[in-house]
Amino acid sequence: MIRVVSSLLIAAAALAAAEPIRLHPGNPHYFLFRGKPTVLITSGEHYGAVINLDFDYKRYLKTLAAERLNLTRTFAGSYRESPGSFDIRDNTLAPKPDRFLGPWARTETPGAADGLGKFDLSRWNGAYFARLKDFIREAGARDIVVEFTLFCPFYGEEMWKLSPMNSRNNVNGVGDLQRTEAFDLKNAKLQQVQDDMARKIVAELRGFDNVMYEICNEPYTFDTVTAEWQRHMAGVIADAESAAGPRHLITQNVANGSKKVPDPDPRVSVFNFHYSRPPQSVTLNYDLRRPIGNNETGFDGQADAVYRVQGWEFILAGGALYNNLDYSFAPGREDGTYAYPPEQPGGGSAALRGQLRVLREFMDSIDFVRMAPVTNVLRSGTPEGASTRVLAAPGRVYAVYLHHGRQPSGRRAKYSVDSTPQSAQLSLDLPAGSYRAEWIDTKTGKASKREDFSHAGGPRTLVSPQYTEDIALRLRAR
Repeated sequence: MIRVVSSLLIAAAALAAAEPIRLHPGNPHYFLFRGKPTVLITSGEHYGAVINLDFDYKRYLKTLAAERLNLTRTFAGSYRESPGSFDIRDNTLAPKPDRFLGPWARTETPGAADGLGKFDLSRWNGAYFARLKDFIREAGARDIVVEFTLFCPFYGEEMWKLSPMNSRNNVNGVGDLQRTEAFDLKNAKLQQVQDDMARKIVAELRGFDNVMYEICNEPYTFDTVTAEWQRHMAGVIADAESAAGPRHLITQNVANGSKKVPDPDPRVSVFNFHYSRPPQSVTLNYDLRRPIGNNETGFDGQADAVYRVQGWEFILAGGALYNNLDYSFAPGREDGTYAYPPEQPGGGSAALRGQLRVLREFMDSIDFVRMAPVTNVLRSGTPEGASTRVLAAPGRVYAVYLHHGRQPSGRRAKYSVDSTPQSAQLSLDLPAGSYRAEWIDTKTGKASKREDFSHAGGPRTLVSPQYTEDIALRLRAR
């Protein structure tokens, strides 16, 4: 028993001393985590794992790990939602008042909007930081990276009404302003609170290798989170780590959909998008030589195929991070078996998580750090109404993804996937050599067809088996 305990302590110490997840030195479009080239793929809960005391995060992390998913995104507690926000039933980000755990200590002074005591923004909540560190520790033990989101704009008055940074909810007189004025550097007292919170979190999580910091969720929502504020917060995070050894990655949420990153901050290492379908965000920003992420999906209905297709296409376009917003996780249903109602804005299921595991294992099966998205390999054969993406290290390995997803034509139009049985004859421009082609079922991960061939160079036609919705092709030189 003594030896077992000692081994566990040694392993824990090694993890604590490990270099944090970083950009891959050979290809900074991807990550290096614990010595391995990494893409981050998950289907995670709605960001309340730490702040909601009714949420069993150990059970949740165990569920992700069982499907080899390696990412979760979590909010820090400066923002929370109320029951019914965005029509989300049993929302993990909307804890009951007495089950909310934030960074700041409660007082006995009555008057907070949730009916409990006000917060003291000059005192930290020890229980919060103990839970936060245990969450990060448990995630690390399962090789799961935590993208920790520090702030979020207040979409409606009900969110601002609940925030500890609202003057109604604290004894410090901080935050006597409109919700749209919370992130613009104009209020010195509030800014000091935000800076102190960021520094405290960075200090508490200094020893963990499986965390990276996102400055703010959807800062572009109302154009009220200024670019100057975001740069300031990136500086606060970077300065807090300046004397602490290896730095953690800073991530920035750029836009819904796709756009060119304007004036990228050199302290930011990962640029995230939401609802980036098609994934033009990757193409537009590939020259930045940084990981591009799609760290929130949803609002496209509840069909698994919709989110599986978006994940595969984003990663095969050259993206490095995909997080489906999974509503099958709820307090009491941390195993991902919550039967969400029809009005829930997105999907998520055990079946989908298994399909995203297939995506991760497919990427792990190819030398993706030596590959790049290409447009000159596929000559013809994409069926009408379909789309293809190709990653390649020409002459060595090719990964082709073919799908029948239909892009939304309007702002509120939902993504859909054609489930008609299909087949394809893809003409690929290949150098001379011997190859093995494997057509992969994206739902099961099994090779539905294999073919070995020698090729004299030039176009080569590969005929797929019959499939529905999507299929992947892995082609290796022998």
